[in-house]
Amino acid sequence: MLKLQNKIALITGGTSGIGKATAIDFIEQGATVIITGRNQISVDATVKMLGENAHGIVADSANIEELKQLAIKVKALTGKVDVLYVNAGYGRFLMIEEVDEPHFDEIFNVIVKGTLFTVQSILPLMSEGGSIILNTSSATEQGLHGASVYSAAKSAVQSFVKTFAAELSTRKIRLNAVSPGPIESDFFINTGMNQEEIDNFTSVLLPKVPMARFGKSSEVAKAVTFLASDDSSYMHGTEIFVDGGQVQF
Repeated sequence: MLKLQNKIALITGGTSGIGKATAIDFIEQGATVIITGRNQISVDATVKMLGENAHGIVADSANIEELKQLAIKVKALTGKVDVLYVNAGYGRFLMIEEVDEPHFDEIFNVIVKGTLFTVQSILPLMSEGGSIILNTSSATEQGLHGASVYSAAKSAVQSFVKTFAAELSTRKIRLNAVSPGPIESDFFINTGMNQEEIDNFTSVLLPKVPMARFGKSSEVAKAVTFLASDDSSYMHGTEIFVDGGQVQF
C-alpha cells in the first residue's frame, strides 16, 4: 500500500529543491499535493511537471495576509489538509560586521514568522491524525561563518518543534522536523553569493561531512515522507538530521 494514499498534502516553497523533490515523492506515494511559491510562472511550471495530482497557489510565506489567503484558497480547493510541510525559506550569509536590519528582517520574516503563521493559518484545516513537518537545519548545531542570522532563525524553528508539538498533542496532530545538512539543490541561488564565494563556502563545509559529499534533495524528501506517513506514528516533537553525519562527529 502507498504510504500517503488519499492524503492531501500542502508543501510551502514547493517549486524547487527539497520542496519540489518532496512533492514528487508524496505524489508517488499516493498523495494529492498543493505547492506554493512566490512566482506564478514557476508555480505553473512545477504543477505541469508534477501532473494531475498537483495544484499550485502563489503565496509569499513572509507575508501574513497572503498566508491567511492561502488557507482560504486551500479550503476552497480541497477542504482539508492531512499533511503540512513548512519548507519555504532560504539563507543569506553575512559576517557580523555586515549584518543590517533589512537582512535580519528578511531572514526572520520568511523563516520564523513564515513558519509560525503558516502553521497557525492551516491548522484549522487539519483534523485528528494529521502530520506537520517543519524545516530546521544542521546549521543550528555548529558555528558557521556568516550564518549568525540564518542559524538563529532556524534555532527559533527548532524551538517551535517542541512547543508546537506540546500544544498539538491534545488534537492528535503529530509535529516533527527534518534537519538538512549540505544538499545539492538551488539553495545558493538565494544567498547572494557569487561563484567564488560559493566555491569557498563549499570547500570549508564539505570536509566537515563524514560521507564526503553533499546530499540530494530526494534523500531529504524520503525523510519527510517518513514523517508524513503512519510509519512514524509514534514520533512527535522530534528532529531527523539528514546531513551525512555532519553534526555527529
